[in-house]
Amino acid sequence: MENRTSDASASDAASALSVLSEGMADAVERIGPSVVQVHGRRRRAASGVVYAAGRVLTASHVLEREEDLSVVTHDGRTLEARFVGRDPSTDLAVLEVPELGDGVVAELAAGGVRVGQISLAVARPGREGLIRASFGVVSAVGGPLRTGRGARLERYVQTDATPYPGFSGGPLINAEGEVLGITALGLARGVALAVPSEVAWRVAGALEERGSVKRGYLGILSQPVHLPSAQRAGLGDQRGGLLVVGVEDGSPAGKGGMLLGDILVSLDATPVADTDELQALLTGDRVGRELQVGVVRGGELQTLRVTVGERG
Repeated sequence: MENRTSDASASDAASALSVLSEGMADAVERIGPSVVQVHGRRRRAASGVVYAAGRVLTASHVLEREEDLSVVTHDGRTLEARFVGRDPSTDLAVLEVPELGDGVVAELAAGGVRVGQISLAVARPGREGLIRASFGVVSAVGGPLRTGRGARLERYVQTDATPYPGFSGGPLINAEGEVLGITALGLARGVALAVPSEVAWRVAGALEERGSVKRGYLGILSQPVHLPSAQRAGLGDQRGGLLVVGVEDGSPAGKGGMLLGDILVSLDATPVADTDELQALLTGDRVGRELQVGVVRGGELQTLRVTVGERG
């Protein structure tokens, strides 16, 4: 009886592994048509992902030139590519490849990314243009991060999938073949990092629009805090904000009257509950503009006017 139970357990385990294995292979097959090989440097080719019709996201550091660019598709075609723009802070760049069409656009992971998720780094690095994949899990999700190049990445995904040469610019996907992020090995030496897909797609939109990304700052140090019910008057359902624990001398926040102990709850009439939300708002047309900043001070909601600075 005991042997039968052991045999059944072993059979169930083998079946589960087989299902997992087939699922991973299906995920790579699903994303495959959206992954291209990128030629923008003299050495090894890199990878990219089709994120919109005729548009490719890749890593900025793999484009050593901005002319004479090309991509190789999943079906072996070599297509000319035009440089659109780059953002060194996220190590992302956008290429225009009109002949790609819209039939191979990658799908975003609807549920975002979580620590412990199965992940696959996918790429087309070799001369043959064949698809390659590396298996792992999401080991960390965090930010902001000061990268090895001195840039500041607002959010990142770390995976223990092995990033082989040529994987830069390729997608990090989940078990359904949906994109969790873009592998950007130029951000930190020896660590496999990816830019989360929602950040990457937002950066891509800015690059399409103006060729670069404006990034603003207030000049504060802050930490998320829970708002007691007594301090939520006028804030609706908002339950948290950012406690100001430091204000830089001469900073936009300092000039606007922000003080230590203030709880920042909104920027430009948009609720702010954590650092990610604040960083997402400090981009684009808001940079250089005077905006309303909502703070809770002494238990009361107040409105300051702060001109958002631009990072150099």
